Amino acid sequence: MKPAAAMGIADCLEEEVLIALVQAAAVAASRSNAVATEAGLSPSQYNVLRILGTAGEAGLTCTEIGCRMVTRDSDLTRLLGGLTNKRLVTRSRSPEDGRRSINRLTARGFRLLAQLEPRVTEAARESFAHVSQEGLRGLLRLLAAVPVHAAQSSYSTRTRAASIT
Repeated sequence: MKPAAAMGIADCLEEEVLIALVQAAAVAASRSNAVATEAGLSPSQYNVLRILGTAGEAGLTCTEIGCRMVTRDSDLTRLLGGLTNKRLVTRSRSPEDGRRSINRLTARGFRLLAQLEPRVTEAARESFAHVSQEGLRGLLRLLAAVPVHAAQSSYSTRTRAASIT
């Protein structure tokens, strides 16, 4: 029995697709997340390391990191604090705006990221080994059609409005 049918969903193709997508994402993410967990990181902390790795020496503010996160984390400051305690990230005040901090990877953070990235890549390849390159490109095109940022802000606005009323 298909998961959507098991949940009593028979008339809504969009819900069926959503359920299949969430289940596939959970399976694929579990492999990559295991690599981060083995290194003592949460998936969100690993995501922050990758984001800061692309920023290089310039670093990024919390706001800039938050905009690039795969999933939104409610307490990015806490995440960065944990990475700072592990000596993977440094934080310093912005010279332009003392209220903001600039976050950068340390040499230790860059080394850990360099060790983990190939393993995460391999985990992703294992997750999609049964799908052709053409199939993956097609899936990526389909997923790109979903307006991620617009949907998040629209949904969160409706949710806040519903919780207020």
